[in-house]
Amino acid sequence: MSWIAPTVSFLEILLLLYVATIDIATRLIRNEICLALALLGIAGQLASPMQVAQSLITATILLLLLLVIYQRGLIGGGDVKLLVALAIGLPPTDVIQLLTITALAGGVLALVHLMMRILPYPRLAPAGSSFARRVYAVERWRHLRHAPLPYGVAIACGGIWTSFSKGF
Repeated sequence: MSWIAPTVSFLEILLLLYVATIDIATRLIRNEICLALALLGIAGQLASPMQVAQSLITATILLLLLLVIYQRGLIGGGDVKLLVALAIGLPPTDVIQLLTITALAGGVLALVHLMMRILPYPRLAPAGSSFARRVYAVERWRHLRHAPLPYGVAIACGGIWTSFSKGF
């Protein structure tokens, strides 16, 4: 049974990397990924039913708080789903760590997008351009049109950090 926690953490990290990539590309977080993360979180805690109950209570409280923030238009629905899905697999102290690291990563993400204001507007990246140049061109274009931040990237950073810290 000692292989379950590292396996769950590894799968969570892979899913979070996928979420970050998809959020940058489409600004969408798929329900199936959130469901898989929630189920992985529960599977990682099956040895302790009390911990499952605690994490479900914590996730419910987090959901209620995030719904208030969502209704005010300060966070996207996909971000709410992703944070709650990650909280389902964590004890309350790890949820605080998840939220702290996510906020810090979100601050870095916001700074990068603020810096984009002073960077030159790129032309369309021609075929064969590097991946970084194509992402920059698209993100700069989105920034000029006031598109939302891909906050799933910050949440993924918080989730990956928390997965590593809980014993990967």
